Amino acid sequence: MTPTQSGPPADRFTNYTERMQLRIARLCLDCDEVHDQQMCPLCSSESFAYISRWVPAPERRTQPRAEPRPVPSRETAEIYRQLLGVAAIAGWAWRGKPSPRP
Repeated sequence: MTPTQSGPPADRFTNYTERMQLRIARLCLDCDEVHDQQMCPLCSSESFAYISRWVPAPERRTQPRAEPRPVPSRETAEIYRQLLGVAAIAGWAWRGKPSPRP
């Protein structure tokens, strides 16, 4: 749009000097401004839609995320503690017996 046409001033288009990530880019539903703030910097509207709704953002990871290891439940941890205790007592009892001499 040139300054002679009706519409927003031409200096509005020269304000974009920084990069904006597609994942956070928002389209103002009132004035069609693209921004990344909570309120539109042009009309102060809070009505927006994320651009990624229409333009899919590519996956940033080169490899898929590893599956998280399941955290043992409290019951499982308690069972392991009890088994460790039983093993410790059995080892102590096994060493405590004198071996028979021939």
